[in-house]
Amino acid sequence: MSLGDDHQSSGGYGGTGQTRTRLPDGDGDGYGGPRRGGRSSSRSLVTVVGVVVLLIAAIAFANRGGDDSAESSDDAAADKPKTSATAPSGTQPVRSGFAHDEQGAQSAAANYAVALGSDGMFDKARRHDIIDTVYAPDVAATRRTELDGAYSSQKFLANIGLDKDGRAPAGQTFVSRVIPVGTKLTTSSAEKATVEVWYTSLFGLSGGDSTNPVTESWYTTTYQLTWADNDWKVTDFQQKDGPVPVGRDQRASTADDMTKAVEEYGGFTYAR
Repeated sequence: MSLGDDHQSSGGYGGTGQTRTRLPDGDGDGYGGPRRGGRSSSRSLVTVVGVVVLLIAAIAFANRGGDDSAESSDDAAADKPKTSATAPSGTQPVRSGFAHDEQGAQSAAANYAVALGSDGMFDKARRHDIIDTVYAPDVAATRRTELDGAYSSQKFLANIGLDKDGRAPAGQTFVSRVIPVGTKLTTSSAEKATVEVWYTSLFGLSGGDSTNPVTESWYTTTYQLTWADNDWKVTDFQQKDGPVPVGRDQRASTADDMTKAVEEYGGFTYAR
């Protein structure tokens, strides 16, 4: 799994010659090339969508029952659900216990991609929990040692703007999230499965003084899974760039807006 996604590779883990691990170094353009035009078509689409939304709202309003109008504002306020941000990580760092079939293998791979690409990997205790949950028992110990070495590298942490303990500078928020877009099962048997996970990732530091702003990147990771301890577990993986979609003509958010979004919209521990 990527240690920062849209950055250069530092070599593989596990001695298989297959797994690649990318360590961020802050270089390069996070947007993957020049943007294409399309303002007029985008505006037309927004207009159409706006009209549809208004029609739906008007129909919903017309179909409201008369009882709703009699409800007091105090009662309405009491019944309104209170909103709160989803916690970036739950009590358990990653869900396990997937079905022993093809769908279960795909769910496991998508879920494990989220966990292995999370900011929890930068905290030693949480990292160990994730590794012990995600990896097969016969490779977990080796992976733990290798990943501890990678995530404690002073050069690596300095390149992405974190201190020696993996913490963001004061006034900044560290972001490391993987958002799966889709999965594909390429091989499967009763005890083995190979699953490709296509995903986008967000990585960087949000905050006014950040020199490593949050950027988006796209990758596909192929996971080799085995059925062990009554669950699907990772034995190895390979990562490649893309497929990368054409970027929309959208203005990047301010550092304050990005920080607010990260704080209000928590990440997920379960992806599929």
